[in-house]
Amino acid sequence: MDFPLLSALDDAARNRLRDVGARRHFRRGEVVFHAGDAANSMHLVLSGHVSVQITTRSGDLAILTVLGPGSSFGEIALLREESERSATVSALDPVETFVLGKADFLRLRATLPAMDRYLVDQLARYIRRQDARLVEALYVAVDKRVLRRVLAMARLYGDGGAGTVIPLTQDVFASMAGTTRPTANQVLRAAERDGLVTMSRGRIRIEDPSGLARRAR
Repeated sequence: MDFPLLSALDDAARNRLRDVGARRHFRRGEVVFHAGDAANSMHLVLSGHVSVQITTRSGDLAILTVLGPGSSFGEIALLREESERSATVSALDPVETFVLGKADFLRLRATLPAMDRYLVDQLARYIRRQDARLVEALYVAVDKRVLRRVLAMARLYGDGGAGTVIPLTQDVFASMAGTTRPTANQVLRAAERDGLVTMSRGRIRIEDPSGLARRAR
């Protein structure tokens, strides 16, 4: 599996990481951790998909992103001595992760300079994503936001090509795009009428990825 963390380490460091970590399994719908929980571990996603979500002040659920194999989560919260989880992470399907506890994480940081290089890179990626989301929320029309989330999930659940099936509901796409389900449904139905996607219960099939990408620009 190609993880940014593993690619930053040499063979000896990877072996050390494998020795101190452990595998964990989560059922579909199971919560990996809740927002507000103590930050005591980081996870590498070996298989399956997880949602990263928060609850707004008005009580609405907002899905920030969906992560799949090769992704990591939870490491940024380990940088502070006393830290809480900022979001809730839940399994969307059966998930297996490789877990590194905080104490082992800190020991590896103290002895492996590559760990800090990895963390700096992750922080830079996080800041770029946040900047992009802010610009998108302020200046990109809602229909394009919905279709961009569809394209992103098509790459996460497959190669993004024609025939890729995304097993996510319209509620998930609406939440990720920062809009309502009726609006997301309207956008997706229009895309379906034009032959870009096919919708069925709880899933979307990509039919014309190039046309979809053009509409999302």
